[in-house]
Amino acid sequence: MTAHVLDVRHLLCPMPVIRLQNTVARLPVGDTVEVQATDPGVLHDVPAWCRVHGHQVLSVSETAGEIRVTVQVQGS
Repeated sequence: MTAHVLDVRHLLCPMPVIRLQNTVARLPVGDTVEVQATDPGVLHDVPAWCRVHGHQVLSVSETAGEIRVTVQVQGS
């Protein structure tokens, strides 16, 4: 299992989710991706995308306008 960081700060919807989708498509099951974002829509969009595509949100945090969502890649 490998941890990855996806920096999508200063990108607006739908780009953070599109970048996450492209990243997850290349990763094996069990890897994690920490999405670093500034668009508050990520707080809703990433968990919704994970529910639809079967991935797991491990954590969500927001500090000083920076949002971090950690996603674990699951099997299809």
